[in-house]
Amino acid sequence: MHAVYTLNKLWSAPLLRPLLLAGCAAAVTGLDACRTLPRPSESYAATLPEAVPVADAGNGAIYQSGHDVPLFENAVAHRVGDVLTITLEESTNASKSAITTTKKGTTLDTSAPTLLGVSPTVKGRNILNNSLSGASSFDGEGNSKQSNQLTGDISVTVAKRLANGNLLVRGQKWIAINQGREYVRIQGIVRPVDIRPDNTVPSTKVADATIAYGSQGALNDSNSKGWLARFFDSRWMPF
Repeated sequence: MHAVYTLNKLWSAPLLRPLLLAGCAAAVTGLDACRTLPRPSESYAATLPEAVPVADAGNGAIYQSGHDVPLFENAVAHRVGDVLTITLEESTNASKSAITTTKKGTTLDTSAPTLLGVSPTVKGRNILNNSLSGASSFDGEGNSKQSNQLTGDISVTVAKRLANGNLLVRGQKWIAINQGREYVRIQGIVRPVDIRPDNTVPSTKVADATIAYGSQGALNDSNSKGWLARFFDSRWMPF
């Protein structure tokens, strides 16, 4: 009864209603997340090879369409559905520094005019003799550094062969460890001439590359801020 009375009292405060609603929504979302982990993205699902066209009846020739076997080419990915291994060699390092200093000063003096050699006064006070001064200054300094490194291998499939021969590849790798799941996703365009004889290509030669690495689960949630802490750190917080 005491808990119900406390909740009713909190609900009667208009300023606390949004926080209570947000808390309920977060609790429901958290329970749902604990029950099941998200499934891999279908956008990065493996692309199956195209169906081999049905060959016509044999015409007596040695070569038959759809049954050719290449003898003098490397066994590397070049058709839709083929598997290609991308070697992740990502390493970036960026830094930025900015210093700003401004200073401004203003001074204005006006002397009283004279009329027939006499300055006009009011009760003996010279009201037309004025002065104005002002000053402002600003000092600002900022530093930013960021670096990341990602290494490893991930096998993808050829999703499309473009008109110029380049290959659109994409794929993902999910690893379940204890109470969490880690994933690596990559998508981009590869030139066939950049593919090595062992059917690998470095990620630095993947054009328009989209590389994502992250994790989901209890361990990832424990390293994230709660919804209330994110609210107080957001730009909507006036203090």
